[in-house]
This record gives sequence, C-alpha cells and structure tokens, in this order.
Amino acid sequence: MKLLLMADTHVPKRARALPDEVWRAVDEADVVIHAGDWVDAATLDALESRAARLVGVVGNNDGAELRVRLPEVARLTLDGLRFAVVHETGAASGRERRADEAFPGIDVLVFGHSHIPWNTLTPAGTRMLNPGSPTDRRRQPHGTYLTAVIADGALTDLTLHPIKQPYGLRRT
Repeated sequence: MKLLLMADTHVPKRARALPDEVWRAVDEADVVIHAGDWVDAATLDALESRAARLVGVVGNNDGAELRVRLPEVARLTLDGLRFAVVHETGAASGRERRADEAFPGIDVLVFGHSHIPWNTLTPAGTRMLNPGSPTDRRRQPHGTYLTAVIADGALTDLTLHPIKQPYGLRRT
C-alpha cells in the first residue's frame, strides 16, 4: 500500500496550487494523508476528487468551511498499522512524551504545523512523522512531502521528497 503524507499546503496564500510532482504522487498513492492547514476548500475538493482515498484534518489556519468538513484528529488502521493524524503537537521539546500520552496504542502519528520534516520514535515506539510543507518551506532548504509503503503490517520505504519545481506554477 503506497502512502503520500503532506501538510501545510496553505493554498492559495503561500502558493497558487500544489506542485505538479505532488499531484503525480497523489495519482500513485493508495492513501493520501493531509495533516491540516489547507487554507482553501478548493484544495480539499481537488484532492477528494483525485485521491484513491483521502484522510485529512483541520489546521489552525483553516476557516469555518473546512472546520465543518474535517475533524481535528483522524484515526485509521491500514494493513494492521494504527495511525492518528493531527495538525499540532506543540513545541519540539517534549513532543514524543506528549504524543505517547495523547495517542496511546498508535503506531504512527502524522502531524504538521511547523513546516519542518520530523521522523522520530517515541519512548512507547510510536513513529512520529511531519512531512513538512510542499508549498511553504519556511526555514527549510526546500518544500517537502513524504511517501511510504505499508508491507506486511510494517511501514517501509519512508522517503522525504524535496520539491523540485517552483511552487504553484500550474494547477493540475
């Protein structure tokens, strides 16, 4: 099962559209996970129409239209792996401990907000993943997104992808 993880797309405030390579990754994924800060409902609509399966949550920059359509926390099980998706996890210091307290029994926690890629294990063994942002790199050298594969109940082939095209050149 192929996964695409993204967050903090901020369209149209930080980019006119998602980069073409992100749309190609959407087309290749079995499940697309978006950890909030969509900013516009058009991006949600486009991903819902194009993704084989979309799981998303609301972020702190998302308005009323998105808040009625998306939960604050999403939980799902994929090939035996228990996922939770949330936008914010607070400061980096103590993040793993707080995640263990807030999300017991989860195998993978996907989050956003900082725009900074993150890949750690909590003391309880939860994999914490922040894909960064494909459209607003902030203090990072590139915009980013993550792909992964679930095979035999394990998360494999976890890859952080730097965005190669300038942001928002074409709406696909």
